[in-house]
Amino acid sequence: MQLPRRKFLYLAAGAGALPAWLDAALALDYPARPVHLIVGFPAGFTPDIIGRLTAQALSERLGKQIIVDNRPGAASNIGTELVVRAPPDGYTLLGATGANAINATLYENLTFNFISDIAPVASIVRAALVMTVNLSVPAETVPQFIAYAKANPGKINMASGGIGSTPHVAGELFSMMVGVDLVHVPYRANLVPDLLAGQVQLVFAPIPTVIGYVKAGKLRALAVTSTTRVPALPDTPTMTEFVPGYEASTWFGIGAPKGVPAEIVVKLNKEANAGLTDPKMIEHLTGLGSNPMPMTPDEFSKFITDETAKWAKVIRTSNIKPE
Repeated sequence: MQLPRRKFLYLAAGAGALPAWLDAALALDYPARPVHLIVGFPAGFTPDIIGRLTAQALSERLGKQIIVDNRPGAASNIGTELVVRAPPDGYTLLGATGANAINATLYENLTFNFISDIAPVASIVRAALVMTVNLSVPAETVPQFIAYAKANPGKINMASGGIGSTPHVAGELFSMMVGVDLVHVPYRANLVPDLLAGQVQLVFAPIPTVIGYVKAGKLRALAVTSTTRVPALPDTPTMTEFVPGYEASTWFGIGAPKGVPAEIVVKLNKEANAGLTDPKMIEHLTGLGSNPMPMTPDEFSKFITDETAKWAKVIRTSNIKPE
């Protein structure tokens, strides 16, 4: 039986609109079951800690459990790919971090494109690093360190948690901007004992990693890498006070597989941003040296694009290759 053309077009239009109605209906009911937040780092690492704080806040606000699922490996690429391949229904989310922006250039053979395959959902925090030296380094300030490094090219060992890690590229950005020659020493294990012993002299470290030693006078903090001072280290100046334009930080946010319904993105973004206004959440995050960084999905998308471009330049200029 042939349908009249007008009726056929009417039915076709209705069928085309059906997914939008389904998306809206799903969003109203979302989440109807537990949601998995994939974190590409081991338990106890800063992304895991922030991920668990975020999951707890969202669980309370959404009324369904948000389960943190640690999938470490390949500098978080394993966890990211798992989310890229997941159904875009909002039940598998990514704990996106600065590593994703770095990896986009560092790894040439990724099977996914972080910017185009992950939908930005919500920005959670930005966390400064702290430029920290062994007490044997004869520098109390960043300008003194720069002068010392220029007088001793290739003699200062800079530790990091691995090639292409945020501390590594933060140090390379510093080297590029001030014109010093540092020797990068990547670590797979805890680097702090060697820093304390003076086997390595410098690290651009996540604040929780070294703050206890700084406050105990066993290590010296020269500057934080954010553009504003950090409450956890109020007397430590920012790098921009000595190196205009310098900024390097870690960050954490939420992503989802491309194609997730817009209504679900809006709902998650709203609840995540609301959670960042909670005094207890703010206290926990600032205690980790992090600052809440709420954004709209569009703002977070631009932020990720900018971060990816920034670290691409450092990686290519410094000729950083993955391990």
